[in-house]
Amino acid sequence: MSKYAAFNNETALNYIKSLGMFFSADAELTCYEFGDGNLNLVFRILDTDNNSVILKQALPYARCVGESWPLTLDRARIEAQVLQKHGEVCPAHTAKVLHHDSDKAATVLEDLGAMNILRGELIAGRTFENLGLHVAQYFATTSFYYSDFYLNPQDKKAQIQNFTNPELCAITEDLFFDDPYRECERNNYPIALAEQVNQLRKNPTLLCTVARLKSKFFSSPQTLLHGDVHTGSIFVNAEQTKLIDPEFGFFGPIGFDLGSFIGNLLLNYCAQNGRIKEPPKRRDLHSYLLNTISTCLQQFEQSWLTLAQQHTRDLALQAPGYLELFLQEVLQDTMGYCGTELIRRTIGLAHVADIAEIADESQRLLAQKQALQLGEQLLLNAKSCRSTDDFYQLVISFVH
Repeated sequence: MSKYAAFNNETALNYIKSLGMFFSADAELTCYEFGDGNLNLVFRILDTDNNSVILKQALPYARCVGESWPLTLDRARIEAQVLQKHGEVCPAHTAKVLHHDSDKAATVLEDLGAMNILRGELIAGRTFENLGLHVAQYFATTSFYYSDFYLNPQDKKAQIQNFTNPELCAITEDLFFDDPYRECERNNYPIALAEQVNQLRKNPTLLCTVARLKSKFFSSPQTLLHGDVHTGSIFVNAEQTKLIDPEFGFFGPIGFDLGSFIGNLLLNYCAQNGRIKEPPKRRDLHSYLLNTISTCLQQFEQSWLTLAQQHTRDLALQAPGYLELFLQEVLQDTMGYCGTELIRRTIGLAHVADIAEIADESQRLLAQKQALQLGEQLLLNAKSCRSTDDFYQLVISFVH
């Protein structure tokens, strides 16, 4: 067994050379580390003809905190295998794994450097016509083919065991469902939000809804999730959309990934009020974000219906009317998890640059207040949602 050691530029380069599968033996290679994430090291290795690969290595602790926050290295295996599983059914929108080494907690990936991270693009006001459709295809395809509708029970139970991810799930459980709703040293918000936060924490209906969502996160292994879908884990260009970084992957409720993604679009919506000064330009971007959400919801539902009608293997799940009831519950979960994403990104530990980097303090506060209110309303109204149009109309009513 190879001994684990964290790479540096030199050892990362030597490791790629030792594999002998990506570059010619006499290629002149360079390597640099460019990761800015919270958990891992990320290197780009390239030759003089601009052929390149990405080497990602997990550290045994959270990089953003240090060794005081230890983490399992097994998350590297989970990330690589989620990408492989999702890539089997949705290669068009999943980053490709070229090699994985569990002993070194290292994965070699295709280099998506010709594309850009969605978060930065949206912050800059750039739009992508196919984003909603592509993400919906990814969510629908990956969630269907790893669900009870398609997998046989024995296979699914074995896969649930393989993708048990307790340490990273515990991070999600704390940051999404616990910390924002109590006094916690990890929380981070301005004093001007304190009254709004206190009212939120005193709302028993909201707290019960959060409890239901947390319980479902614990106990509903509906499909193999990405587990950390935000606009920083999506690469885009005019033609393509690809998801990366599913190290939080596990079998959980289908609505979690979809809700997290929509929540990030809404965070950007709130942020643009403090970023774009020209009203026509701001309206155009707001319309784009809302249309992308609508497209994503509708295409996800339609794609899931089509897949289930054509490929459901379990006889009981083919009962007339059950599919529609199932998808309605997924939609309600999506709405609720969207609300938790908005709230935790506003008052919890991990904020988003969309809002956090608004230069004007008063505008930043307005964006935070809007995000918090929208998250609260999505949670309070989740169980009354009966259709994608209900979801969309509720969003419209609170952002305008």
